Amino acid sequence: MTPRRALRVAHFSDLHFGPRNLAEADRCFGAAIKRAVDAGVDAAVISGDSTDHALDLHSPSAAALVSRVRRLADHCPVMMLQGTWSHEPPGTLSVFRELGGRHAVHVADRIGQVGLTAAGDWVVSPGWYFDALPEGLVALFSCLPSVNRAAIAAALGAADAAGATGEHVSALLRGLAPSHAMARQLGLPTLLLSHGTVFGCTTEHGVPMAGFDHEFTTGSLFDAGAQAVLLGHIHRHQCWERDTSGGRRCIAYAGSIGRFHHGEAGDKGFLLWRVGPDSATCHLEATPARRTVDISFDGKPDLGALRAALVAQPVEGAWVRLRWSVPEEERNDVDRAALRELLAGAAGVQLEGRVLPVVRVRSGGIGQAGAMRDKVAAWAGVVGARPEPLWSCLDELAADETQRIVGDALAEPDVAAAVDAQGPGGEASSGLKEVELAEDCLEVSGGAHA
Repeated sequence: MTPRRALRVAHFSDLHFGPRNLAEADRCFGAAIKRAVDAGVDAAVISGDSTDHALDLHSPSAAALVSRVRRLADHCPVMMLQGTWSHEPPGTLSVFRELGGRHAVHVADRIGQVGLTAAGDWVVSPGWYFDALPEGLVALFSCLPSVNRAAIAAALGAADAAGATGEHVSALLRGLAPSHAMARQLGLPTLLLSHGTVFGCTTEHGVPMAGFDHEFTTGSLFDAGAQAVLLGHIHRHQCWERDTSGGRRCIAYAGSIGRFHHGEAGDKGFLLWRVGPDSATCHLEATPARRTVDISFDGKPDLGALRAALVAQPVEGAWVRLRWSVPEEERNDVDRAALRELLAGAAGVQLEGRVLPVVRVRSGGIGQAGAMRDKVAAWAGVVGARPEPLWSCLDELAADETQRIVGDALAEPDVAAAVDAQGPGGEASSGLKEVELAEDCLEVSGGAHA
């Protein structure tokens, strides 16, 4: 059956419902659902990481997410894809299968294909693909949930798991191409859903993902032959397009629904797709994500400079991160209370002070010296002492045992009395200095280090 118009799909991703993100996720997802319903979308896709971690069903985060998905399912069929295993442990999404609503919620937690019927029902392939497409479909969805790297490591060994992941994913994507070509010949839109990292994509903090252990390349995704590739996992919206003999194809990350960390670049939102049998386009619909502001000082925060910065860039209602770095001896000189008072209009304040440790070098170069005399000379150079008076001490240390030297020193007449009798600079004072020098020699021989 050939649809009379392109399929309109709302693509949400990386909702990360959890105690830490609840307010941001719920506000942004709620606004996105309202916009999707107003746009009259035909289907909705959540491409992984609906939760930030395992949630108890009685928790406020779980209740809020269930309520939002139910609102979405009352408008159109919903597809929920298994995301990163640490965010969505196995079974986390199972409850949504029983959610009810005017339309069904399909949880894609295994590799397979799912057809959408004109009645809004989901038809699931018995294996990882359809041998023959069912009658009455208006679109074909191919689902590749987040790859369980632990399972790959257990099967192939940890050393081979990284490289093998991409190879196996590429082979599977090529295997889906014939069914996508068959659907295109029948006039059906084809959509590929997955959760992972594309080589060369950019994170929300502007870091290119250029490692060789990522699941996808743009080439392997285009090789699958689907018109639209809906991805999750990376929190920054970005897309790649290619014109082929089968029409225009597009790969896109929706990005995270809200701004969950400081320093995230770009707008947050969801994607509105229009997918036909030979075309695919998408555009980002922004959500009311919170505004974040970063302020940094190389040294101790300057309250005057901070006041001037706040005039140039007001922070009322924003989430502010203030960073500074100070030497260890100045760590207690930062007036945190004054900083918070200046930032009182912000929705949230995060103070991050970095303390630079004092690096002390004791007898620099002594470790490179070979002979003991050379070590003593290096030590004397660091402390600004003359090494010549120590040579006799070294000779004595070499000739006698340490305990005997100490015993002889303790057996001498009262040094303090001799000092009082002869005055400073006399022979007794000279003897005391020799004892102190001997102690210094013992310290050096005991392992003075660089």
